[in-house]
Parts: sequence; structure tokens; C-alpha cells
Amino acid sequence: MSKRSHHHLTELGCIACEDLTEFGAGKEGWLAPDAGTTVLCALDAHSLAIANRSVVLIIGWSDSDEPRVKIRPELSPIEAERITAIEWLVFDDIKVIAIGTSRGFLLMYSLRGDLIHRQMVYHGQIIKLRVRGTKKDLMQDISSEDVCVVMPGVIARFDGSDIRSMLQRWFQETHSRFWDEKSNKDLEDDGNSDNRLPYQIWNVNKYGSCVDAAITGIMPPPLMELQSSQRYYCAVTIGDDAVISAFRLSEDRKRSLVGVILSKVMPVTFSTIASFSKMIWRSEPTPTSKPEEKLQSFARASSLTCLKDYPRKGEKLTLSPSGTLAAITDSLGRILLLDTQALVVVRIWKGYRDANCFFMEMLVNRDDKRASSSYHVPGKSDYCLCLAIHAPRKGIIEVLIFLLGPCCPLFGISSL
Repeated sequence: MSKRSHHHLTELGCIACEDLTEFGAGKEGWLAPDAGTTVLCALDAHSLAIANRSVVLIIGWSDSDEPRVKIRPELSPIEAERITAIEWLVFDDIKVIAIGTSRGFLLMYSLRGDLIHRQMVYHGQIIKLRVRGTKKDLMQDISSEDVCVVMPGVIARFDGSDIRSMLQRWFQETHSRFWDEKSNKDLEDDGNSDNRLPYQIWNVNKYGSCVDAAITGIMPPPLMELQSSQRYYCAVTIGDDAVISAFRLSEDRKRSLVGVILSKVMPVTFSTIASFSKMIWRSEPTPTSKPEEKLQSFARASSLTCLKDYPRKGEKLTLSPSGTLAAITDSLGRILLLDTQALVVVRIWKGYRDANCFFMEMLVNRDDKRASSSYHVPGKSDYCLCLAIHAPRKGIIEVLIFLLGPCCPLFGISSL
């Protein structure tokens, strides 16, 4: 039987300010998921980013004197474009905020509110931006390894080294042109939209459109395939038709004969028909417009496993810092703990409707370390993995601590 104890809360910072009124602060339930105005949040080691449909507010929660920044991205009013995802990107001393939109655009802004990069990923709404990094505890900034863009039935991956190089170039150019007002204005207006970042993209809608997904890490290639230099990634998706699905993602973009015909032959055919019709009807020349941004072709995604359990539906997916565990909430009020390497559900908790999960690491045996040594730097072995569960219908927050592993006894810390 798990041990349950009550602990006092420690205040870490304060974000109260008048700018939060625009996001509905002061109204009951303004941060609730079913509120009229959806509010998105991204927490960093020193800052909190809050966004609604059109505005992003950056607040320093650890330092009340830190200036607040408002970012208003240029969104298309004709197509009712809105902000649908935000996430922090941290590379050593470089920190930016990434924004995903309902039209499939990925935007990156500096902490001053300058547009750094704008790129179309794919046609459709960006559901979530995920970052897989190396430094994992909240008191350190995460150094991003890769950025995962989740869309309905589609998942894309940007390599962290490519994003880092682009950001370093932008900050160097901005610093060198600091006194040139014209160049500064051009950078702010255009961003870095001409220099597209390379990325891989996969179609993962074999079992229906997903509501959330994550790339959990690198996995070995299939046994019957020849060894090559390309990498394979494991992706886990959740949705209405399939509670959990897993895919092996390949960097290979070889397509079928039908795909080649559709991508090569059809555009040429339509171009020929259009040219022929212009010759017959002698239509007036139309003004040249900016060509649409070319989208990248899908790479191969092979199905590994699938869990269908009607009427159960997957709702939210939370990945552990190492990517080896995932907490999945479903429509039946249960939380499934998934081993992403073995692709096996190792634990189920019941009675948690509308729950939200968050993985974190806690320093253990802190007093023993201080007593044994006057100066001790905590290492990886000094931390243990925890899963925080917010159960709004119960009015509590439980922190489950993995003592020896996900299958071992746990004890919960509940409050409020």
C-alpha cells in the first residue's frame, strides 16, 4: 500500500501582473482546459510563457523585476490563423520561444520579441511542440537535442544542431548590425524565412488521426534490413481510434511508384493543360505572385504495435526526460504508464478523470550528502524520477516517486 503524506508548499516566484488580464486572469477557471479562451503555457527555469490565440506574454517568475515581453505574431486574418502551441528552445546561452500556428507555421522569437525564423512545416494545425534535451532538471536550462512538431496524423523532427547554428548566425548578425537601423528593421520584418531548416516528416495516421504524439528516441533498425548510416526513431501516438500506437521512423524518403507519379507526372500534366488553354483562349497575363513554400516529402513510417480498446480514447501524452517512460491519460479516467522501449503498459492508475501529468526529477538523500561532505555536487545517481499527477476532480496533486523502477512500490505526496 502506498504511503501518503502532506507537505507544505514553498513559494518560488510570483507572476501576478496587469498584463495577465488580457488572458482572462481574475476570472474563475481562466486556466482550465475547458475555458472559453484556451491559454497555453510553457515553463522554463527562469521564465513563463503564456499565450492565447494571438498574443504571447513572457514573464520572469524567478525575478519580479525582469521586464515582461509581449509578442504579437503576424497571423493571417483571412484563414483565422491562431497560436496553437508554444515551447522554449534553449541552447547554452541562447534562449528563444517557439510558436506553432493553426496553419502549420513554426515561428521563433527572441526574448526581445524579434522574429528570428518563420517556416511552414505542413498544411494543418500544430498540436504540440516537444523538446528532447540533455539537461533534465528544472533548475537548469535544457540544452535542446531535437524539436518534435506534432500535427493531426503527422509528426516532424528538427535536429537541435541545425536550429542552434541558425540561431547563432542570427544573433551574430544582429549584434554586428546593431547600429544599422535599416538592417535591423529588415531582420525584424522578414525574419529568417528564406533559409529553411532541414527536417524529417512522417505520416502516422495509419490508425486514425492522432491527438498527441512524441518521438521517444533512437531505436535499432529492423533485423532483416541491411545496416546503414541512417537513423531510426521510435514514435508513440495516441488518438480516438487507437489509444496507443507505435511507429519506427526512418530517415529514408523513398516513395512508392504511385507517389512518384503523383508528385512528378501530375504537375507536368496540369502545367501542359494550362499552357494549352492559354494558347486557345489567349487569356490575359496574370501578375506573378510569390510561389508557395515547397513542402518536404514524407519519410517511411513502419507500424510497430497498436492498442485499440473501444470506447477508450487517448487524451494526453507526457514523456519522461529520458524518453523511456510515457504517461498517457484516457477518456475512462485512467493513467497508463508505458515503457517506450519495450512498448508495454507497466502500470495503470484508475479514477483520474481530466488529469494532467508531469515528469520531474527530485534530489534524494540531500541531508546525508551534506553531512558526508562539505562540498558535494549532485550527480545523476542523486536524483530519482517522479511523476506528478494533478487530479482536478479530487482537488489534489500527487507526486509518485519511483524508488527502484516503474513497477516498484510508490508513495504519493498529496496537497490541496
